[in-house]
Amino acid sequence: MINSAIHYIKNITNESEKNMPLATYATLPAASRGRLYPDFPDGFRSPFQRDRDRLIHSSAFRRLDGKTQVFAYHEGKNYRTRLTHSIEVAQITRTLCNCLNLNESLGEAIALAHDLGHPPFGHAGERGLDNAMRKFGGFDHNVNSLKIMTRLEVHYPGFEGLNLSWETLEGTVKHNGPIKRPRNTYLKEFNRRFDLDLKHFSSLESQVASFADDIAYNNHDIDDGFRAGFFTIEQLCELPFIAEIIREFDRGCPGADGNIRIYAVTRTLIARMIDDILDTTRENLLENNIETAADIRHSRQFTAGFSASMTADIALLRQFLKTHFYTTTSIARMDMKSQKIVEQLFELFMTDYKLLPMELRRNLASAPSDEELAETVCAYIAGMTDMAAVEEHRKLFDVHTRF
Repeated sequence: MINSAIHYIKNITNESEKNMPLATYATLPAASRGRLYPDFPDGFRSPFQRDRDRLIHSSAFRRLDGKTQVFAYHEGKNYRTRLTHSIEVAQITRTLCNCLNLNESLGEAIALAHDLGHPPFGHAGERGLDNAMRKFGGFDHNVNSLKIMTRLEVHYPGFEGLNLSWETLEGTVKHNGPIKRPRNTYLKEFNRRFDLDLKHFSSLESQVASFADDIAYNNHDIDDGFRAGFFTIEQLCELPFIAEIIREFDRGCPGADGNIRIYAVTRTLIARMIDDILDTTRENLLENNIETAADIRHSRQFTAGFSASMTADIALLRQFLKTHFYTTTSIARMDMKSQKIVEQLFELFMTDYKLLPMELRRNLASAPSDEELAETVCAYIAGMTDMAAVEEHRKLFDVHTRF
């Protein structure tokens, strides 16, 4: 049940947002569904700006700097991490929200939160935890993001979590679309306490953040993959839309080096993808007679999106990156080792929970159930950075390493 804290939210609006010509289908701060717990008033920030600030100040957000995007932590500091990726997603989300007259602060908060729950080692780590948690409902980084925001981050004396607004929590959990049949125990339990309307679409700000995620990782993976030597510009030009960008750039700047040329590719692609999603989303708004935020949520399909031609180009790009980057031997070997580190840590802690840190053991029953122990172990491993997971594995499995 939404409590009286809504009073604060409905009466507090940042001055800049008061003057912002938000669209009728945008999420208005004054219409927020509130927070789970009563909260202190804030006279100079909107509820979504407060959410953004709480996320930035969280320890989970800081740890993203040590978590894999594609390259593991030891492979160089010039490549993207989960933190830099999240910042890039937030930047693109703000641009899209601004152009569509959406609530920029809400979009930014969701973008900053969208990967908060990722474990170490990127998708390899996620596969490892999902395998390990199979009989307990699996592992989903979106649900883990919710758990971090509502339980694991403890900043206040009266409750667990960051006490974020309903819109930020809902938008983070559902940014990939409705969840018709939730299988995760924590998501189902939390949804009973604070109904996130799982069967319907999230806000347009959340949808925009999801597509900004696509724009960011497709383009920064081109940049990182090229700089790491996995493919050349000539190979990239196998894709007609990239060959056309390179030809146009070379005509105006003949003789530019590879780094400058690859920047030309990524900045042009980002601009084209943004233009495309803006045009397509505006067309969808008109075609589906979208007038309110409720219309967005009750639509039968995403309102935000790419055109068919851009979707086809992105599919070709993803296939190129998969062939020349994601599945290459060095990446595949690191993924294999990373997944095994996660799975072996999980198995060991489940076998003997006395190996867990004392602060975690104190929160367990004297004889914890398998499910209680699995949830604790999963949260512990998911919160690790790449380096922390490697060091923990070394301490526990290498007899020559001191504790």
